[in-house]
Amino acid sequence: MNLWSEKFSSSSLQDMIRIYKQRGRNIKNFHEKYAVQLNDTHPAIAIAELMRILVDEELIGWESAWEITQKTFCYTNHTLLPEALEKWSIELFANILPRHLEIIYEINRRFLDEVRKKFSNDIALIQNLSLIDENGIRYVRMANLACVGSHAINGVSELHTKLLQKLVLKDFYKIFPEKFSNKTNGVTPRRFLLAINPDLAYLITQSIGDSWIKNLNDLRKLEKFAADKNFLKMLYEIKLSDKKTLANVIKERTGISVDPNSLFDIQAKRIHEYKRQHLNILHVITLYNRIRQNPEKNVTPRTVIFAGKAAPGYFMAKLIIKLITSVANVVNNDPIVKDRLKVVFFPNYNVKNAEYIYPAADLSEQISTAGKEASGTGNMKFSLNGALTIGTLDGANIEIREEVGKENFFLFGLETNEVMSLKQNNYRPTDMVEKEPELQAALHLIASNHFSTENPGLFQPLLDSLLKNDEYILCADYKSYIDCQDKISIAYRDTLQWTHMSILNIARMGKFSSDRAIAEYCKDIWKINPVIIE
Repeated sequence: MNLWSEKFSSSSLQDMIRIYKQRGRNIKNFHEKYAVQLNDTHPAIAIAELMRILVDEELIGWESAWEITQKTFCYTNHTLLPEALEKWSIELFANILPRHLEIIYEINRRFLDEVRKKFSNDIALIQNLSLIDENGIRYVRMANLACVGSHAINGVSELHTKLLQKLVLKDFYKIFPEKFSNKTNGVTPRRFLLAINPDLAYLITQSIGDSWIKNLNDLRKLEKFAADKNFLKMLYEIKLSDKKTLANVIKERTGISVDPNSLFDIQAKRIHEYKRQHLNILHVITLYNRIRQNPEKNVTPRTVIFAGKAAPGYFMAKLIIKLITSVANVVNNDPIVKDRLKVVFFPNYNVKNAEYIYPAADLSEQISTAGKEASGTGNMKFSLNGALTIGTLDGANIEIREEVGKENFFLFGLETNEVMSLKQNNYRPTDMVEKEPELQAALHLIASNHFSTENPGLFQPLLDSLLKNDEYILCADYKSYIDCQDKISIAYRDTLQWTHMSILNIARMGKFSSDRAIAEYCKDIWKINPVIIE
């Protein structure tokens, strides 16, 4: 149980009600002035808390209180991962929040009574919809509470919403189809272009005016410069300057010298197995093996930058970070490699440090297993700053590719239905490894302790995870990923064409403004109209 969620939820609701009552309004109309958006299941306890306030403190009858509550709350699901759909122990609930538990029991009783009227014979459906998980240790299912207590439920990309309806929340979609909608995420151009990339923002404004700052769709006007060699040169120089800035920061903070003229290949996001930073490092090891086997081979110089943090108790994610830093230590100090390949783990990744990273990226790594990423916003920030994307058809990647054009996006990997089919047909990762000599060689280098000479066997748990289970289908996607990266290495050598593609990425990012996303929430979910300021 996250007690901070309860404390923050309670204090926020009490403050809303205090302000509302100060203005002499009738509490029964509370929902007409306040909309509360639940961002994932973490604050879902707010539903029980508002009911407690209305019933116990405001002395409103249950039916009226429940109507106010449902009309107040909306639920945005941000992830398809089961561990993020919180379940709170009944025992702990009873000890810490006994009144809230009583309210949840009553919500559940009334809700299931309504379900039984329509689906009396469907026991499995009723069990799945119940707010209480009765399998073994009893839990409160916070996602179920959020679905029942909200009048609207949305995902954050088109694929994500479809998968919610089809898989994660399929039973709620069956009984509440009218509640569901999609609201693809967006990012603010004022923060993630105007503020962090002033040289690029100035070039854009000098070329098409400043209306794009408030209406990102106006970036489309840049398309007419996509074949203008003078504009291409100016954009290239801005990118190079941003890369020099990042190179200086990397040197200062890590001691690693990187070449700003190399391909800056960046994966910046939370460290998680489904985001597949370890697929990226397998590519690094593959490049390293190729250079060692053929030291005279002409290769496209590449700087591979990782940034992100792992959850404190997530052992495998921390082991992936250790593998990245261990590979970096070997590769960066191998005289055979020289400056053709560098690996950096950027320390203390946060929004402030991201200001150096987004403008400097040539290549944005969006390589999650198809069907696992809800949306992503880093993919939008990178493209907005002119990076090209290598990615799977996952989350908002699909919509980004549709907007920027498939010819300006590097696609690889299995699609969601193919991933599901593979798992249903007894997927054996060792079969994939046997077919791919380079994958065998990369895994062998890890297993032989080449990157862990002082701690033999350090990475065995990671190898076991890949070879015995491979939950996130790295082995199946490896060959497609490597082939795509080879195409990227060739494409990067044509500076004019690469920069042409970069312009089109920037120009076609209008859909991914947070202004558009918020306007859709206002219109479709909160039912509020804009206020005209004279």
